[in-house]
Amino acid sequence: MTTALVTRPAEDAAPLIAALTARGIGVFLEPMLSVALNNTAALDLAGVQGFLATSANGVRALAAACPDRSLPLWAVGDATARTARGLGFIRVMSANGDAAALTALVARNADPAAGSLLHAAGTVVAGDISTALAAQGFQVRREVLYEARTSTALTPALCAALTRQEIELALFFSPRTAATFVTLAQAAGIAGCCAALTAHALSPAVAERLAALPWRAVVTAARPTQEALLAGLTGV
Repeated sequence: MTTALVTRPAEDAAPLIAALTARGIGVFLEPMLSVALNNTAALDLAGVQGFLATSANGVRALAAACPDRSLPLWAVGDATARTARGLGFIRVMSANGDAAALTALVARNADPAAGSLLHAAGTVVAGDISTALAAQGFQVRREVLYEARTSTALTPALCAALTRQEIELALFFSPRTAATFVTLAQAAGIAGCCAALTAHALSPAVAERLAALPWRAVVTAARPTQEALLAGLTGV
Protein backbone atom coordinates (compact mmCIF):
# COMPACT_ATOMS: atom_id res chain seq x y z
CA MET A 1 0.00 0.00 0.00
CA THR A 2 1.20 3.50 -0.85
CA THR A 3 1.60 5.70 2.23
CA ALA A 4 1.32 9.48 2.35
CA LEU A 5 2.83 11.82 4.89
CA VAL A 6 0.19 14.31 6.06
CA THR A 7 1.69 17.44 7.60
CA ARG A 8 -1.49 19.40 8.34
CA PRO A 9 -2.44 20.41 11.89
CA ALA A 10 -4.40 17.67 13.60
CA GLU A 11 -7.50 19.89 13.66
CA ASP A 12 -7.49 20.09 9.85
CA ALA A 13 -6.34 16.60 8.95
CA ALA A 14 -9.49 14.46 9.30
CA PRO A 15 -11.12 15.26 5.90
CA LEU A 16 -7.80 14.75 4.11
CA ILE A 17 -7.14 11.45 5.89
CA ALA A 18 -10.64 10.26 4.96
CA ALA A 19 -10.10 11.18 1.30
CA LEU A 20 -6.75 9.39 1.18
CA THR A 21 -8.14 6.31 2.89
CA ALA A 22 -10.97 6.18 0.37
CA ARG A 23 -8.31 6.05 -2.36
CA GLY A 24 -6.58 3.13 -0.67
CA ILE A 25 -3.66 5.27 0.48
CA GLY A 26 -2.21 4.79 3.94
CA VAL A 27 -1.53 7.82 6.14
CA PHE A 28 1.35 8.84 8.39
CA LEU A 29 0.19 11.92 10.32
CA GLU A 30 2.95 14.28 11.44
CA PRO A 31 1.59 17.83 12.00
CA MET A 32 4.12 20.56 11.39
CA LEU A 33 1.95 23.09 13.24
CA SER A 34 -0.14 22.98 16.41
CA VAL A 35 -2.89 25.50 17.03
CA ALA A 36 -3.47 27.39 20.28
CA LEU A 37 -6.49 29.68 20.65
CA ASN A 38 -5.91 33.04 22.28
CA ASN A 39 -7.82 33.66 25.48
CA THR A 40 -10.09 36.54 24.56
CA ALA A 41 -13.35 38.13 25.62
CA ALA A 42 -16.31 38.15 23.25
CA LEU A 43 -15.52 40.25 20.21
CA ASP A 44 -17.02 43.69 19.77
CA LEU A 45 -18.95 43.54 16.50
CA ALA A 46 -20.11 47.15 16.42
CA GLY A 47 -19.88 48.40 12.85
CA VAL A 48 -18.86 44.99 11.46
CA GLN A 49 -20.72 43.83 8.35
CA GLY A 50 -19.11 40.41 8.06
CA PHE A 51 -16.18 38.11 8.68
CA LEU A 52 -13.14 37.13 6.62
CA ALA A 53 -11.79 33.62 7.20
CA THR A 54 -8.50 32.62 5.57
CA SER A 55 -8.20 29.28 7.38
CA ALA A 56 -10.30 26.71 9.18
CA ASN A 57 -8.32 27.52 12.32
CA GLY A 58 -9.44 31.12 12.02
CA VAL A 59 -13.05 29.97 11.86
CA ARG A 60 -12.67 27.80 14.97
CA ALA A 61 -11.07 30.66 16.86
CA LEU A 62 -13.78 33.04 15.68
CA ALA A 63 -16.48 30.65 16.84
CA ALA A 64 -14.86 30.46 20.28
CA ALA A 65 -14.76 34.26 20.60
CA CYS A 66 -18.01 35.20 18.90
CA PRO A 67 -21.47 33.78 19.63
CA ASP A 68 -23.04 35.65 16.70
CA ARG A 69 -23.36 33.33 13.69
CA SER A 70 -25.71 35.57 11.69
CA LEU A 71 -23.24 37.88 9.95
CA PRO A 72 -21.94 36.92 6.49
CA LEU A 73 -18.68 34.99 6.44
CA TRP A 74 -16.43 34.98 3.38
CA ALA A 75 -14.09 31.98 3.36
CA VAL A 76 -10.93 31.55 1.33
CA GLY A 77 -11.77 27.98 0.31
CA ASP A 78 -14.28 25.17 0.53
CA ALA A 79 -12.64 23.46 3.52
CA THR A 80 -12.77 26.69 5.51
CA ALA A 81 -16.37 27.22 4.42
CA ARG A 82 -17.35 23.69 5.50
CA THR A 83 -15.81 24.28 8.90
CA ALA A 84 -17.78 27.53 9.24
CA ARG A 85 -21.07 25.87 8.34
CA GLY A 86 -20.34 23.03 10.74
CA LEU A 87 -19.88 25.56 13.54
CA GLY A 88 -23.23 27.20 12.85
CA PHE A 89 -22.40 30.18 10.62
CA ILE A 90 -25.42 30.47 8.35
CA ARG A 91 -24.34 32.93 5.62
CA VAL A 92 -21.12 31.43 4.29
CA MET A 93 -19.60 32.05 0.86
CA SER A 94 -16.46 30.32 -0.43
CA ALA A 95 -13.90 31.88 -2.77
CA ASN A 96 -12.67 28.35 -3.61
CA GLY A 97 -9.15 29.66 -4.05
CA ASP A 98 -6.57 31.91 -2.45
CA ALA A 99 -6.35 35.40 -0.93
CA ALA A 100 -6.78 37.03 -4.35
CA ALA A 101 -9.92 34.99 -5.00
CA LEU A 102 -11.26 35.93 -1.58
CA THR A 103 -10.62 39.62 -2.27
CA ALA A 104 -12.54 39.34 -5.53
CA LEU A 105 -15.44 37.49 -3.84
CA VAL A 106 -15.80 40.17 -1.16
CA ALA A 107 -15.58 42.98 -3.71
CA ARG A 108 -18.46 41.42 -5.67
CA ASN A 109 -20.70 40.75 -2.70
CA ALA A 110 -20.04 43.42 -0.07
CA ASP A 111 -20.35 47.20 0.11
CA PRO A 112 -17.50 49.21 1.67
CA ALA A 113 -20.09 51.63 3.06
CA ALA A 114 -21.92 48.86 4.96
CA GLY A 115 -19.28 48.49 7.66
CA SER A 116 -15.90 46.99 8.41
CA LEU A 117 -14.76 43.42 7.78
CA LEU A 118 -13.37 41.42 10.69
CA HIS A 119 -10.51 39.13 9.68
CA ALA A 120 -10.21 36.15 12.03
CA ALA A 121 -6.44 35.79 11.85
CA GLY A 122 -3.51 34.03 13.42
CA THR A 123 -0.22 35.52 14.51
CA VAL A 124 1.20 34.66 11.08
CA VAL A 125 -0.83 35.65 8.02
CA ALA A 126 -0.23 34.39 4.47
CA GLY A 127 -1.20 36.99 1.90
CA ASP A 128 -2.04 40.65 2.43
CA ILE A 129 -5.81 40.65 2.15
CA SER A 130 -6.17 43.82 4.24
CA THR A 131 -4.15 45.92 1.79
CA ALA A 132 -5.91 44.40 -1.23
CA LEU A 133 -9.36 45.16 0.18
CA ALA A 134 -8.34 48.61 1.43
CA ALA A 135 -7.45 49.46 -2.17
CA GLN A 136 -11.10 48.81 -2.99
CA GLY A 137 -12.42 51.01 -0.20
CA PHE A 138 -12.97 48.40 2.52
CA GLN A 139 -11.89 48.73 6.13
CA VAL A 140 -10.46 45.46 7.46
CA ARG A 141 -10.09 44.89 11.20
CA ARG A 142 -7.62 42.11 11.90
CA GLU A 143 -8.22 40.18 15.10
CA VAL A 144 -5.42 37.81 16.13
CA LEU A 145 -7.41 34.93 17.60
CA TYR A 146 -4.96 32.03 17.48
CA GLU A 147 -1.34 31.05 17.17
CA ALA A 148 -0.04 28.27 14.95
CA ARG A 149 3.13 27.00 16.59
CA THR A 150 5.72 25.17 14.52
CA SER A 151 7.02 21.76 15.49
CA THR A 152 10.56 21.73 16.87
CA ALA A 153 11.64 18.26 15.71
CA LEU A 154 10.49 15.33 13.62
CA THR A 155 9.33 12.37 15.66
CA PRO A 156 11.62 9.31 15.82
CA ALA A 157 8.82 7.26 14.26
CA LEU A 158 8.73 9.48 11.16
CA CYS A 159 12.51 9.54 10.86
CA ALA A 160 12.55 5.74 11.00
CA ALA A 161 9.76 5.43 8.41
CA LEU A 162 11.55 7.77 6.02
CA THR A 163 14.85 6.00 6.50
CA ARG A 164 13.19 2.66 5.71
CA GLN A 165 11.46 4.23 2.67
CA GLU A 166 8.03 3.31 4.00
CA ILE A 167 6.48 6.59 2.81
CA GLU A 168 6.09 7.42 -0.88
CA LEU A 169 4.16 10.72 -0.84
CA ALA A 170 4.27 13.91 1.21
CA LEU A 171 1.44 16.46 1.16
CA PHE A 172 1.95 20.15 1.99
CA PHE A 173 -0.77 22.80 2.26
CA SER A 174 1.07 25.98 3.31
CA PRO A 175 4.45 27.64 2.79
CA ARG A 176 5.01 27.67 6.53
CA THR A 177 4.34 23.95 6.88
CA ALA A 178 6.64 23.17 3.96
CA ALA A 179 9.43 25.38 5.30
CA THR A 180 9.12 23.80 8.74
CA PHE A 181 9.44 20.29 7.31
CA VAL A 182 12.50 21.27 5.27
CA THR A 183 14.20 22.76 8.32
CA LEU A 184 13.42 19.80 10.56
CA ALA A 185 14.40 17.18 7.97
CA GLN A 186 17.75 18.89 7.51
CA ALA A 187 18.25 19.14 11.27
CA ALA A 188 17.46 15.42 11.67
CA GLY A 189 19.98 14.48 8.99
CA ILE A 190 17.40 12.73 6.81
CA ALA A 191 17.07 15.22 3.96
CA GLY A 192 18.48 12.63 1.55
CA CYS A 193 15.61 10.26 2.33
CA CYS A 194 13.25 12.63 0.52
CA ALA A 195 14.69 11.41 -2.79
CA ALA A 196 12.32 8.47 -2.43
CA LEU A 197 9.22 10.70 -2.01
CA THR A 198 7.03 12.71 -4.34
CA ALA A 199 5.94 15.96 -2.70
CA HIS A 200 2.50 17.38 -3.51
CA ALA A 201 2.20 21.13 -2.96
CA LEU A 202 -1.02 23.14 -2.75
CA SER A 203 0.45 26.10 -4.63
CA PRO A 204 3.62 27.40 -6.32
CA ALA A 205 4.47 29.26 -3.09
CA VAL A 206 4.39 25.97 -1.19
CA ALA A 207 6.43 24.21 -3.87
CA GLU A 208 9.07 26.95 -3.69
CA ARG A 209 9.61 26.29 0.03
CA LEU A 210 10.19 22.59 -0.71
CA ALA A 211 12.93 23.18 -3.26
CA ALA A 212 15.80 22.76 -0.79
CA LEU A 213 15.18 19.01 -0.46
CA PRO A 214 16.04 16.40 -3.14
CA TRP A 215 12.51 15.11 -3.79
CA ARG A 216 11.85 12.44 -6.41
CA ALA A 217 9.43 15.01 -7.84
CA VAL A 218 7.35 17.99 -6.71
CA VAL A 219 3.80 18.16 -8.05
CA THR A 220 1.92 21.45 -7.70
CA ALA A 221 -1.89 21.41 -7.60
CA ALA A 222 -3.61 23.02 -10.57
CA ARG A 223 -5.65 25.12 -8.14
CA PRO A 224 -5.06 25.86 -4.44
CA THR A 225 -7.72 23.43 -3.19
CA GLN A 226 -7.58 20.05 -1.49
CA GLU A 227 -9.57 18.54 -4.37
CA ALA A 228 -7.01 19.75 -6.93
CA LEU A 229 -4.11 18.47 -4.84
CA LEU A 230 -5.76 15.06 -4.54
CA ALA A 231 -6.39 15.03 -8.29
CA GLY A 232 -2.60 15.14 -8.70
CA LEU A 233 -2.41 11.75 -7.02
CA THR A 234 -4.02 10.09 -10.04
CA GLY A 235 -2.25 6.84 -10.84
CA VAL A 236 -0.95 6.37 -7.30
